[in-house]
Amino acid sequence: MAETHIILGVNIPNFAQNSGEIQKVFTEFGCNIRTRLGLHNAADGVCSPNGLIILEIIGSMKVADDLIAKLLTANPDLEVKKMTFEK
Repeated sequence: MAETHIILGVNIPNFAQNSGEIQKVFTEFGCNIRTRLGLHNAADGVCSPNGLIILEIIGSMKVADDLIAKLLTANPDLEVKKMTFEK
């Protein structure tokens, strides 16, 4: 049986202002998120207001699509990209 790995990239503008609603969605889907990695541009004296979250999803494509829909409902300014890998 083939295993599908589903990876979501979530680009979050104005992360500090938008993180509350997004975190609620992540919590709702917490049992379907195997890995979560947060990235942002930071250097001495500079911290980007934007954030990038990488998620590895457990479950079906429908679970991933439901998560994407809830994220975009919580904040339509998000950019979400989905990658799938068949094993």
